[in-house]
Amino acid sequence: MVTNQQEQIGTYFLSQAKLTASSPPQTSPESDTDDEPLPTELNTINSSGGFLVVSTDKLSLRYPSVNQHGHDVGAVQSNRPAPVKRLAYYFEMKVINGGFKSHMSIGFTTDTFKMRRQPGWEANSYGYHGDDGLLYRGQGKGEAFGPTFTTGDVVGGGINYSSQEVFFTKNGDIVGTVYKDMKSQLFPTVAVHSQNEEYDACRQIFHLLLIIILSEIAYEAQERLKQQSMIEKITLPQDVSYGIVRSYLLHYGYEGTLNVFDMANNNSVPPIAIPQENGFSEQDSMYALNHRKTLRQMIRSGQIDAVFCKLNELYPQIIQDDKSPVCFLLHCQKFIELVRVRELEGAVKYGRVELAKFFGLEEYEELVREHEYYLREYAHPHAYFIIVAQGNESRRKDIQECVALLAYEDPSKSPVGYLLGDSQREVVADTVNAMILSTNPNTKDSWSCMHSQLEKLLRQLTACCLERRFLNGDQGETFYLHRMLQSGKVSKH
Repeated sequence: MVTNQQEQIGTYFLSQAKLTASSPPQTSPESDTDDEPLPTELNTINSSGGFLVVSTDKLSLRYPSVNQHGHDVGAVQSNRPAPVKRLAYYFEMKVINGGFKSHMSIGFTTDTFKMRRQPGWEANSYGYHGDDGLLYRGQGKGEAFGPTFTTGDVVGGGINYSSQEVFFTKNGDIVGTVYKDMKSQLFPTVAVHSQNEEYDACRQIFHLLLIIILSEIAYEAQERLKQQSMIEKITLPQDVSYGIVRSYLLHYGYEGTLNVFDMANNNSVPPIAIPQENGFSEQDSMYALNHRKTLRQMIRSGQIDAVFCKLNELYPQIIQDDKSPVCFLLHCQKFIELVRVRELEGAVKYGRVELAKFFGLEEYEELVREHEYYLREYAHPHAYFIIVAQGNESRRKDIQECVALLAYEDPSKSPVGYLLGDSQREVVADTVNAMILSTNPNTKDSWSCMHSQLEKLLRQLTACCLERRFLNGDQGETFYLHRMLQSGKVSKH
């Protein structure tokens, strides 16, 4: 009989399978920044008009007038706001002519900024000024910040979303930083305010843009090294880190690896005592360890028939309901294994017998929807004939997504080729592993069966990073564990 815990476990892994089917892994961790448009030129529409002249290529500006007061500044923003889905953003401008007084500035402003004022003089803006080297942020009074800048200098402005700081540079060196207290979008902004002052990003533009890009990459690399250094300074008692890794191996039934791990650490790690959590102890993690190891090995090698036999012998309650999520995932995997060895007719016959029983059941609706377009446009002629000529019309439209594998000469290169990967087998193996753990009489909650202590820590880390990003106005790069681990590897070389 299926318990409530087993039902929860089955539903969870079924939802994981649906998630994989709806968005199979195909993007890199950096892809979230690729679709974010970057500033590319000066905005000639939203500027201070007659108080400045912008070049036709919209990459340089000049102040042609004689300033009379503080409201005839020539200010201009970029055509787009600074991107936010990244660790940092940075831009530069070169001073071609400092003019009579070097009354120029570089900074960041919001879309409501008054364009006849210097950045930093008005609320919701930051500005580093060339004539006095002061930093202005939202008021007319500046604060000591850095050196002045004038003709020949290259000045830059940037945002560090990780530390929530705005920073400015002069000739490649960081001048200083200030806390970023605004969560709204910010536009790169430059301003001129004395006769003949001229900024330029146009001269040798490709070379200059390359320098900017390389500067941003170098800054990000430096920041990642700082983050990694802070992480490495956090110390954990050896027995704690050992216990976390050991609990992972126990949870997933990696018995062979566990034995080697224990032998390697037998003389170097002091005895550990991991506290019992929610009634689930290490002894409970040892439950059916050998059985779980054997079944995982069978699933990894594609022996699904043997898995059904073993479960029927040892844990018949798990597969007693032949319409349960665990049975559904096992039958799907059996179908996939037949496709893997190109037994196409056998796969279709198996699908009609074992997968057909799931058609029309609401909880499986998403996973029994055929990729009709792919079958129609790219189908392998033999496989398509079998599906169409022998398939019931109403059922054909509900064929399991994995049936789409039949439609390709080389299924591994198809849009559903991820189903043939080892990760798909692991999902099924994890499901069976959790279901067996749930049969332990001492188990009090389904959560402890589904995730190891290590995974719970990583989920908590992810949740904290997401919350931090939310508090920062959804600005900054998305947390990716893979990227963090790669940063750790790089820092050690």
